[in-house]
Amino acid sequence: MSVTKAPINVPTCYASCSIGSSSDPLPAKLDSISAAGFDAIELSFPDLQNFANSHFKKEIAENDYDNLCTAGKEVKKLCAEKQLKILVLQPFSNFEGWPEGSPERKDAFERAEGWIKIMQAVGTDMLQVGSSDSPSITSSTETLASDLAALADLLAPHSFRLAYENWCWATHAPTWRSVYDIVRLANRPNIGLCLDTFQTAGSEWADPTTSSGLLETPGVSTSQLEHNFKKSLEEMSKTIPPDMIYFLQISDAYKMDPPMDKGADEQGLRARGRWSHDWRPIPFQGGYLPVVEVARAVLKTGYRSWFSVEVFDGKEKGDMGEVAKKAMQAQERLMREAAED
Repeated sequence: MSVTKAPINVPTCYASCSIGSSSDPLPAKLDSISAAGFDAIELSFPDLQNFANSHFKKEIAENDYDNLCTAGKEVKKLCAEKQLKILVLQPFSNFEGWPEGSPERKDAFERAEGWIKIMQAVGTDMLQVGSSDSPSITSSTETLASDLAALADLLAPHSFRLAYENWCWATHAPTWRSVYDIVRLANRPNIGLCLDTFQTAGSEWADPTTSSGLLETPGVSTSQLEHNFKKSLEEMSKTIPPDMIYFLQISDAYKMDPPMDKGADEQGLRARGRWSHDWRPIPFQGGYLPVVEVARAVLKTGYRSWFSVEVFDGKEKGDMGEVAKKAMQAQERLMREAAED
């Protein structure tokens, strides 16, 4: 028998990359997000770059930080007008694990310096870093942690924070436990976690390459898989300090029929990465992941802060305003159901 606890009241956020299409102007996205009652946005770098292209009426390169910062100041004004906080700049990817002296490592730190300038311009204090999916990085947890510590040290003079997220197709850190261990090892006060309902269930419970849609391991039954995942969520609830969780991203996933090919595509993107990029709907809209269970486990840590919608649904072609309203309704339902034991 479930017992409903007191209603959960947490601030709500919507990733700018998760509404409309890449061709939709950022101001229109902000209008829809604000009208639906969200408190903040995750500012996606591609949306900032597209806004800069429109603002300057020319193509702005991804490393043209002067013009991106100028555009970012305008985005800050737009968000303030619509009473939207810019919670985080995202997604900063493929940063950690490159060999010392490599051109990739040099590029990673140059990008970091540029993104810090953008953070200053748009007025956010948080950078989201996804666990790297490059096949060429080190498997050394100590090195991955050391690189993140170095990034945190670049952010610290500005009172900026780093939110590290497990991407379920990452090379060496695909689970909540793996990023938690790396963050602990990095040992900086301004490094925390971005947890995600999709990434958590997608790394330990679901699989887009199987006909069942579930992770299939020889010798592991479906009941054992369910037991293992429940145990992992219980461990999450008892292990992660709530102040280490900087925000929780919300999305579901479609069961793939037919299943995806197991191999990487022409761009090297693994199956779970392709799944993530196009098949992640708003919760309660046809997906099959245990989103409520993951959110409940996060709340059981004592966490009571940002719930942020980050969805990528290739099927969703509706009006942005209506989509944002559906997302808010899903958020509210998720908060109610996750509060139940």
